[in-house]
Amino acid sequence: MVISALAHWLRPLFKWALRGLGVMAAIMLVGAFTRVPFDAHRWLGSSAGECNAPAEVIVVLGGSGMPSGPELVRLYRAAELAALWPQARVVVIHPGNPSALNAMAAELHLRGVQQDRITRLNAGNNTREQALVLDGHFVKKPSIALVSSPENMYRTVLTFRKVHFTQACGVPAWDHAMFHNFDYGHGAVGGKAWVPDISGNPGLRYTFWNYLKLEVTCLREYVAIGYYWLNDWI
Repeated sequence: MVISALAHWLRPLFKWALRGLGVMAAIMLVGAFTRVPFDAHRWLGSSAGECNAPAEVIVVLGGSGMPSGPELVRLYRAAELAALWPQARVVVIHPGNPSALNAMAAELHLRGVQQDRITRLNAGNNTREQALVLDGHFVKKPSIALVSSPENMYRTVLTFRKVHFTQACGVPAWDHAMFHNFDYGHGAVGGKAWVPDISGNPGLRYTFWNYLKLEVTCLREYVAIGYYWLNDWI
């Protein structure tokens, strides 16, 4: 009886949940055909304030593992900044096995950053903890340039400012798009006559799916921003 009553009570909730998921899926599918995901991602990367002057310390935030695409792009951008700002120190923060942290430092050295400029901090399981670790490392807070993935940038800059790094600015590690139309001849490469020819539509083959992934990435980040706000971390 109890199970039957519980199932009767939960059935309407389950139906509403399914409807909500269906509506959300439809909105995301339609949105992937627009530039909204691109603009949302761009806002996350730039709205907290990008660096427009040399900083005293370049901070590379880890967490994606080494080697990985996101981490290597961050290190590439940090090495560029280190060359532009020769007086700046470089701090690399990464939790877990020190081998990943050492690999990050080695990658920076490979790209021309001297070893004596690099400080390694093997701690920080989320952005808040990384900010606290860096806060404990400096008595007098320097100006810092935070290098992280674009989707994390807004939350990262606000989190570090919250723990006394008032001169924190962001350096989003943007991917660089390949400017090529990617058209091909459907029949020339053996495409079947009965299969839809999308050889001249790279937007459907690539952009739609990339924007769909961006929607998930941005949605996750907006939830994280809300969580940090509720905890008074930003």
